[in-house]
Order: sequence, then structure tokens, then C-alpha cells
Amino acid sequence: QVLYRRGPDTPRPIASITKLMTALVVREANQPLDEVLTIGPEDVRATKKSTSRLPVGTKLTRGQYLQLALMASDNRAANVLGRNYPGGRAAFVSAMRREARRIGMTRTHFVEPTGLSSDNVSTTTDLARLVRAASQDSLIRRMSTAPELTVNVRGRAMVFRNTDQLVRDPSWDISVSKTGYIQEAGRCLVLEAMLDGRPVVMVLLDSPGTASRFADARRVR
Repeated sequence: QVLYRRGPDTPRPIASITKLMTALVVREANQPLDEVLTIGPEDVRATKKSTSRLPVGTKLTRGQYLQLALMASDNRAANVLGRNYPGGRAAFVSAMRREARRIGMTRTHFVEPTGLSSDNVSTTTDLARLVRAASQDSLIRRMSTAPELTVNVRGRAMVFRNTDQLVRDPSWDISVSKTGYIQEAGRCLVLEAMLDGRPVVMVLLDSPGTASRFADARRVR
């Protein structure tokens, strides 16, 4: 049931909201979360439009990379997940497209797992379906809403924090969350939260500023 909608439901770039689909594909593949993966030069090249606190040679588990991709929106973490999928990144993107079709995302297209490409596009309706699908996975729910995660990067403890400030607000009961930003997409935010005793999905795209998407979510609530 659509409670409120503003703006056309046309495909547009979705930035790091992409990583919710990345997480679904990783979970669908049932690869071991405790397997150690290494950030390589190819992960740097694939994400050269962005910065990351994970240097070449970083060794973390698949589960840690998954949480860093969801919670801190780290692009190298997302890329290393796709690169270590059976068949490599190309097979991973094909799996993203299949999963999109499976959950009814009929006006969505993916070309890579991070969201840095403006060719990753979707609609508000399709993204609501993506959030609902993600909410069915308890691990994605927990990882996407964790306030922070500390990992060991080259012998040094490093704290990564959630890019969604609302998960630290006790007045919200959020089950799934993801932010996104590239210039072509603007500031984006999707979430599922309990409102008045029922789960409600919010999809906010192309906000002009970092804080305005969170303020908009509060106003919508």
C-alpha cells in the first residue's frame, strides 16, 4: 500500500543503495562468511571515483566486508565481494540482474556492485521491493542498522560508523537502512522502520544535502 508519493516513478541513478542488492546476492550464494578475502589493486581501480579506508592488502572476512559495505558504504568492500563471487564480477552482476527480476524490480538495471556507476538505475517502486526483500534476511537487517564496527586493518583497530544517523536515534525502530551518494543520484536514503506498529518502507532519492534526506525522513514519519 502506497501511503505517500511525490515525484515521478522513473528510473534514476541510485548510488550505494545498490549495495542492498549486492548483499542479497552474497547471501543467496551462501558463501562462507568467515572466509578471508584480500583487497587487491583491482578493487582500487574499480572504485577510483571514491575514497576508502581499506588499503591494498587488507585482509578481512567476507562477513566483515559485507557489513562494511552495508553499514559504512565502503566501495572497496562491495567490490571485493563481487570479485570473489563464483565466476567473478561479471557473474556477480548477472546474479544481481536475476535477483532483481525475481523480486519484481522490473525497471531496474545494474552494471556493477558498488553504486559508483550512474548506470545503476531504479525507481522508487522497485527500491521499495528491494528494501522489503532485504528485510527478510536477519543478517542484512542487523548489519545495515549496526551503529558501528571495529575491524583490524593492518594491525590497527579501525572504527567504521553507520552512514545513516537515524540508526543512532532511539526514537526510531529501523530494521533495514542504506544511504547513497554520487553526483548524478544526489543524496539518497532507503529504510524500513516500525511506524505506529507496522513496517513502513521509505525511499528518498536525489536530496540536495547530506542532512536533508534525514530531515525529510523525520517529516515523512
